[in-house]
Amino acid sequence: MWGMDVPIAASLPVTDLPPFIIERPGEQTAPLVFASPHSGRNYLPEFQRAARLDPAGLRRSEDSFVDELFGCAPACGAPLIAATFPRAYCDPNREAWELDPTMFTDPLPAWVNTTSPRVGAGLGTIARVVASGEAIYRNKLRFSEATARVHGLWDPYHLALLGLIEATRQRFGVCLLIDCHSMPGAGSRRGTGPDFVLGDAHGTTCSPRVTRRVEAVLTSLGYQVRRNDPYAGGYVTRHYGRPHEQVHALQIEVARGLYMNEGRLERGPAFDAVRDHLGQLMADLASGAEALLSDPA
Repeated sequence: MWGMDVPIAASLPVTDLPPFIIERPGEQTAPLVFASPHSGRNYLPEFQRAARLDPAGLRRSEDSFVDELFGCAPACGAPLIAATFPRAYCDPNREAWELDPTMFTDPLPAWVNTTSPRVGAGLGTIARVVASGEAIYRNKLRFSEATARVHGLWDPYHLALLGLIEATRQRFGVCLLIDCHSMPGAGSRRGTGPDFVLGDAHGTTCSPRVTRRVEAVLTSLGYQVRRNDPYAGGYVTRHYGRPHEQVHALQIEVARGLYMNEGRLERGPAFDAVRDHLGQLMADLASGAEALLSDPA
């Protein structure tokens, strides 16, 4: 079995972890699945040796602590899946084969997607740069390395996520996937905004009632919320969000400055408060998701 169902630890060791961790409720009582694809921090020694950046530099691409912010999902009756591998090593919020040919010593197969905007930005499935724009690797890779990462990490994560979605849809007739992320920025409570960005691919991946409800709850808690700008939803949201098939997907981006010190990569003084507010949002969704999803209007 690729993953394991154990509590998500506050800090993870750097070896001997499966590609993902699932934390489940004793009984799933809500048609919800929460996912954190970018909070992984299992930096393998061989990756660190191949990188020209120090560990702090590599961590600039992390959605740090997002798995913890949404950690009360099981208490709300829903599972939470979190990737353990870092986004800088393999990005599960991309197609499986979005690769930059300039990163590899050997030619890539013709079926590889080498022309997407994400590849052009250096942020394909195997990233060329971290989020701050600095190059990751000292030397070029072989395509076999990309194949090993996709088959060993990307595939198992998505197989597990699909399993959670399908099990939820079979149990409840519908599933709402919340894809959990963080974004650079202080948030409006520190003078700039927004605090949250909700991405539903401009109304195509999720019932508008759900998006409106999430926006209303967060606004009532004092946050500034924006929709689809600048984050309308990545691969996960667009791939799994198929309301006509009773699977809805909404991406939630949290401004890192609200809950952490971005420079030191540490939890900030408001971490507990933000986590508690997200717990209130999750509880609200858990109690009302079936009604919200019963009518797409």
